[in-house]
Parts: sequence; C-alpha cells; structure tokens
Amino acid sequence: MAIRPLVLLGDPLLRERCAPVADPRAAAVRQLATDLSDTLAHARATTGYGRGIAAPQVGALERVVVLRLPSRDYEPWVLVNPQVVDRSADTMVLWDACLSFLQIFMQVRRDREVTVRWQDLDGDTHEVRAGEAHDVGELLQHELDHLDGVLCLDRVEDLRTIVTREEFEKRYRGQSPYG
Repeated sequence: MAIRPLVLLGDPLLRERCAPVADPRAAAVRQLATDLSDTLAHARATTGYGRGIAAPQVGALERVVVLRLPSRDYEPWVLVNPQVVDRSADTMVLWDACLSFLQIFMQVRRDREVTVRWQDLDGDTHEVRAGEAHDVGELLQHELDHLDGVLCLDRVEDLRTIVTREEFEKRYRGQSPYG
C-alpha cells in the first residue's frame, strides 16, 4: 500500500496540464494507479470524503484518474488518457469540493451529461455516457479538469456559495453528492 501525500491548493503543480500516457500497460502506470487508489481510500477513511483522485493531486503530471464510488460496491475505476468527447446542452449547478483543499466547498456549474473516452490498464479503449445517476458525470468532469490544471474554484457559479467544510456539513451536505 502506497499512500502518497496530497498536493495542496497553492502548489503550482495543480495548475499544470498533464501529459498523455504513452503506454497504459507500463508498470509505472499500474503503480501510479495503485498509489492513487490507496491514497483515495486513505483520504476517504480519514476524512469521510473522496470519490475520485487525479494524478496531479499526488504530484504526477500524467493523464490518469481513479474513481471509487462510495454508494456502490465498485472496484476502483482507473481511467488512462480520459477525455470528454461529447457534452449535453443542459447544465446544472451543484456542490463541489476537492481533496486538495477539503476545507472549502462551493457551488459550480457542470454539464448535465458527458461522454468520456479512456483507456484501461490493458490499453483497451472504453466510452461511457455519464450523468446525474450516482453523480458520475459531475465527478468525471471534476477529475478530468485536474488533468488540465483547472480546479473547481475556477468554476464557482457564485462567490457567495463558497463555504467552510463545517458550514457545508451543517447546512448543505444532504443536498449534495456527498450526502
């Protein structure tokens, strides 16, 4: 088990665009995916938050994301070189937060549905249309933004919605993907 320290808000690494992974089958990519999964599991166990993590959040500037949906009994979902290939015309506003600055919550605008294409660790290509079911669409958008150096703070709909974690938990958690 390799739990890596999280890169925190203010570190310039979070604003870098990640390089594509040349070979998803490489041992180093598998190790990165394992480290991301272990780090995400640790964050969830210690904070109660964490449904996804992107490579730059552990200091790796590669296009790798790991999702683990707490509401379902899924194995970690590893996406290598993921990209949004289609977006719905409809958008939505919802609560968002980030493991790299977990003391701040905010409302952001996201596409209601996205189609994402990625490779798995065997190099096979997959595609999924994701939306509000299980909050996967917004989660994919959040994590893929990380790969381009974009943070949820950049997508705040109204600055007045930025709240501390304590206030979020007291007032809004039940109406959010974290509820």
